[in-house]
Amino acid sequence: MVGHINDLAAKTIESTEVKHASIKVLVSPKEGWDGYVMRVLHVEKDGYTPKHSHPWPHINYIIEGDGELMIDGVYHKISAGSYAYVPGGALHQFKNIGDTRFSFICIVPEEGHKV
Repeated sequence: MVGHINDLAAKTIESTEVKHASIKVLVSPKEGWDGYVMRVLHVEKDGYTPKHSHPWPHINYIIEGDGELMIDGVYHKISAGSYAYVPGGALHQFKNIGDTRFSFICIVPEEGHKV
């Protein structure tokens, strides 16, 4: 399976705890990766993901923009080329702190893909 991100439709994340964020699923069990989902999240200027926790971990790689990742009350500035492991159970949130779109790859176990 080979594809291009520009060929995928983004799904806006609808929640009172989210602002200006959307998601695209790149690879999932539907494409043959059993048990995991690789997605790209786009967070527009002044946007953020929900502040939340769950039992599964995330693996993240920042593609573009400038952001801030809060993990259990500790704030980390991140930008293109940064990567992060968010352990299961950690309270976390991504925010766009730049003037352009902030995008990152997020890999989670299949149970963690709720969108």
